Amino acid sequence: MDLPIRPRRLRTTPAMRRMVAQTTVRPSQLVLPVFVAEGTSQPRPIASMPGVVQHTLDSLAAAAAEAAELGLGGIMLFGVPEPEHKDAVGSGALDPDGILSVGLRTVRAEVGDDLVVMSDVCLDEFTDHGHCGVLTDDGRVDNDATVERYVAMSVLHAECGAHLVGPSGMMDGQVAAIRAGLDAAGHLDTGILAYAAKYTSAFYGPFREAVDSSLTGDRKTYQQDGANLTEALRETTLDIAEGADLVMVKPALAYLDVIRAIAETSAVPVAAYNISGEYAMVEAAAANGWIDRDRAIDETLVSIARAGAQVILSYWASEWARSSAG
Repeated sequence: MDLPIRPRRLRTTPAMRRMVAQTTVRPSQLVLPVFVAEGTSQPRPIASMPGVVQHTLDSLAAAAAEAAELGLGGIMLFGVPEPEHKDAVGSGALDPDGILSVGLRTVRAEVGDDLVVMSDVCLDEFTDHGHCGVLTDDGRVDNDATVERYVAMSVLHAECGAHLVGPSGMMDGQVAAIRAGLDAAGHLDTGILAYAAKYTSAFYGPFREAVDSSLTGDRKTYQQDGANLTEALRETTLDIAEGADLVMVKPALAYLDVIRAIAETSAVPVAAYNISGEYAMVEAAAANGWIDRDRAIDETLVSIARAGAQVILSYWASEWARSSAG
């Protein structure tokens, strides 16, 4: 029987499929997360994240220049201090000559305004206990004392050239305090990318290797519970009310429903972080010949965009942009 309606007609050729595709990923939507390490003369490979390295300042500048040339949207910097420079309050995070501060100045000098320069505002890389904030005597994270340090970090990062600061510690009131601190320091145009829905997750493992994390225990008292959606919507609403310019969901793949729910109601752009464990799973399966790597990368990024993310942080950002240009 010759059916009058044949949806398959729109799948007959690659050109036809491209023409009617409802979801596309553009390089300008992608942000490249990078690690810059103190005390290294050569980029250091990260074993659990094949193809990703801890950068030197020189290789960081080169990666940023390439990202700008490829038309990426931005670059997100994480600092990796030497172990002896960690302490209980993360003093290195507030050092104008610390690795993250110097890295931000290096990248901004390299790319100017051709790339959105973003900074991670958190203490976990800089504390000897590995938690995202200052601890009380009984070992709990002190919310208000931590927020004070986030404000100081954010002002420092703005002075170093960050276009967007990204508070990722999930402290209550952090966005409002940072906005007030930036404005008081004259950085009215520095934006805030709020980690509004950051879940406690097993998929952060490779990242903790990437930043040489000292964490023991877990972060369940301040990161969100994976069972909860309403909580994420509430946190996002609060962050927007406090002055967030963008909101982010992290991780991405296990929380596509959260991305969708937030995207349907958010008054600001929604970002998602395609995190280290998601990257490592694809790389490991591809290395074993179990999946087609390129197709898996495409499918991953498209799924995140289809869920509603307008901005995607991904370790594949530059590679994907190179391949899509070719």
